[in-house]
Amino acid sequence: MKRKLAGLLALILALSLVLLSGCGSKDSGEDNSAKAEGDQFVVGFDAEFPPYGYKNDEGEYVGFDLEVAQEVCERNGWEYVAQPIDWDSKDSELNSGTIDCIWNGFTMTGREDQYTFSDPYIDNSQVVVVKADSGISSLKDLAGKVVAVQTDSSAESCLADSQADLAATFADTDVQKDYNTCFLNLESGAVDAIAMDVGVADYQIAQRGSGYVKLDENLSTEQYAVGFKLGNEALRDQVQKTLDEMMADGTFQKIAEKWGLSDMLITKE
Repeated sequence: MKRKLAGLLALILALSLVLLSGCGSKDSGEDNSAKAEGDQFVVGFDAEFPPYGYKNDEGEYVGFDLEVAQEVCERNGWEYVAQPIDWDSKDSELNSGTIDCIWNGFTMTGREDQYTFSDPYIDNSQVVVVKADSGISSLKDLAGKVVAVQTDSSAESCLADSQADLAATFADTDVQKDYNTCFLNLESGAVDAIAMDVGVADYQIAQRGSGYVKLDENLSTEQYAVGFKLGNEALRDQVQKTLDEMMADGTFQKIAEKWGLSDMLITKE
């Protein structure tokens, strides 16, 4: 009888712990959590997406978005952590809590219901880059050509949606994990063009010399913002407050000018 009673008490205790644990998880605020001074702030970014975020020749992670994020952390007393991610795994990284946000030339247009976003801060376009001597001067000239895109990029989405009719004229759409590979394939002749973000295109063309040009026609226009896990308005609001302060005191504009993005910056009245 004593053994049965002891077993029953142990079972009741175990069930109580499970219930308490469940209540604690429910109220933990993981989906809508702010940060205190001293906390880590982990920025998820594509390490091959200059000028927004990339690894430089010294092996350091740098870029416009990363510099802005670091300033936000300094002003809030957070420990800044730049975490490179596979772009096609960004959602799982964010939803698992491995990163606090996606901050790397991240398009909010068409994704408004999938993430909790900051205010937009960059006006961006999707453009096409070709070799200067390719003979391709307009979008219609891409018929029968191979066009490269980065996986899960805005350019890939655009060609599958608003520019699907144009994409149907291509010989093929070559999907790669990063733009460096796209440019290597363009240089070798494996592809005829690259569809990509205008800021990245301008940076790559400037770095690679006069051998590449942008077509005059854009594929689409969009806006960049910082993406947080859907429902995490508390952290979004903390970051947005700091971004507003940086915009008001001119810090945001100075960083944009440093990275050649002043003309694309969205400023508040």
